[in-house]
Amino acid sequence: MSDDDWFERALREEDDAEAEPTDAETETPGEPTEQGGESADDGDTEHREAGTDTGTASASRSSDDSPEDDFAADVSDEPFATNFAEAFENAPMPDIDGTDGEFGGPSGGGVDDDFWSSSGSQRQSPQFDDEEFESDIDRIDIGVDGLDEMILGGVPKRSLMVTIGSAGTGKTTFGLQFLYKTLRDGGSGVYITLEESRRRILDTADEKGWDFSGYEADGKLAIVDLDPVEMANSLSSIRNDLPRLVEDFGADRLVLDSVSLLEMMYDHPSKRRSEVFDFTRSLKDAGVTTMLTSEADQTNPYVSRHGIVEYLSDAVFVLQYVRPDDFRETRLAIEIQKIRDANHSRETKPYELTDDGISVYRQANIF
Repeated sequence: MSDDDWFERALREEDDAEAEPTDAETETPGEPTEQGGESADDGDTEHREAGTDTGTASASRSSDDSPEDDFAADVSDEPFATNFAEAFENAPMPDIDGTDGEFGGPSGGGVDDDFWSSSGSQRQSPQFDDEEFESDIDRIDIGVDGLDEMILGGVPKRSLMVTIGSAGTGKTTFGLQFLYKTLRDGGSGVYITLEESRRRILDTADEKGWDFSGYEADGKLAIVDLDPVEMANSLSSIRNDLPRLVEDFGADRLVLDSVSLLEMMYDHPSKRRSEVFDFTRSLKDAGVTTMLTSEADQTNPYVSRHGIVEYLSDAVFVLQYVRPDDFRETRLAIEIQKIRDANHSRETKPYELTDDGISVYRQANIF
């Protein structure tokens, strides 16, 4: 199998996708239920974990086996009928210099009242020191209101970031909003999903008024839906080709949702760490600003499920539920765990998932 086989099987052509809905579009056991398109159904996670043995077996098959034959045999029955290579190749290409896609040429919601302390007294948020920040590093905004103000000067371009959170905290919405920022500013982006179908991602973004369908039609956006087993089997080829493909597409930002499903394909911790490390390094080599999403550990909301990606990333954002002692209201809170080469607030701030995406309330306190 050639290195480009994975690329040539990935993104379904739009006409075929519209004519024949995939199984993922007609049968979605873990249909997202929360605002913003993020799945809040823990059963979906359990369903994917139940399939881990199958994925592991596929990812660790001997060199005599032919994964290409396996996928060719049942590709018509899979919800992800194509792989990353074909997806990217068939994606509309951005019109960089007016060459028609050819390269080489010239709150819907908000906080009505301030948050209150458990004693009933209103607490004011300490002011973040907005001192002058001078740097020669090119910087960008995430695209999330309130959060960008917590990062003095912005995140360095070409950073590798990860958003960690449990089900229902808005990880997918965070990734879509991050990508929307560059699209509305005239840039281009790639969204790789291991959890949802391409159609589902487009519908989720379009419902928020972000017009991903239009950006895709204009060649500014490529959405790639991959089965995590397929990605694990093709990971070596993806690592080799991704930098070139990102450069050819002209992508400014890339989102992978979620890296946890890729990590689940490997049983042995050292193998898992090695594969994830090599993959994240290929993203850095591609020179694209990248956002990964990751499931939080079931016992600790501040770390990822396998505790790997936060050490390999340049920036870590933690999304979590906060349940006060009086049980009056379960709130959502965000924390910036780290950003290399950037000064940032270390406060935990409330946020809401609204019809317009995620809004962080920098002036409010959780307790």
